Amino acid sequence: MTETNYALLESQLAQTLGEEQDLLANAANFVAVLYNGLDNVNWLGFYVLRGNELVLGPFQGLAAVTRIAVGKGVCGTAAASRKTQRVPDVHAFPGHITCDIASKSELVVPLILGDKLLGVLDIDSPLADRFSEEDQAGIEAMCGLLLATLAPVGRAT
Repeated sequence: MTETNYALLESQLAQTLGEEQDLLANAANFVAVLYNGLDNVNWLGFYVLRGNELVLGPFQGLAAVTRIAVGKGVCGTAAASRKTQRVPDVHAFPGHITCDIASKSELVVPLILGDKLLGVLDIDSPLADRFSEEDQAGIEAMCGLLLATLAPVGRAT
């Protein structure tokens, strides 16, 4: 498996986001940068919290489930627990929601700004055990970059 250069990917993302503060525009570009920068990924996108559901946001890959209840599947579990879910075998995850039958592993990062859950970033791979601790740390750091565009006070000027 190819090692991902997260420092380079993070630099590309920072350049792409620039000073833009619109969440939709930044989420779309974020998905494009990561989807094209990560190997062995077949779906990557956002689910945005709306009430007690996660609603499909910008993504790349096959068509996906539009709504996921908080607490259901890998995405809903990440939202409910507010903890990243790194799943080496999605078929062994109780209640896994299948969108693409080719997916074998998944990484879901909750997006939290202050104490508010905004949604989750969901990444699927056709490889079992695709995501390492290094992948998790790198992707969580890039999610931090995206969240920083929503909190201009925390951004370097």
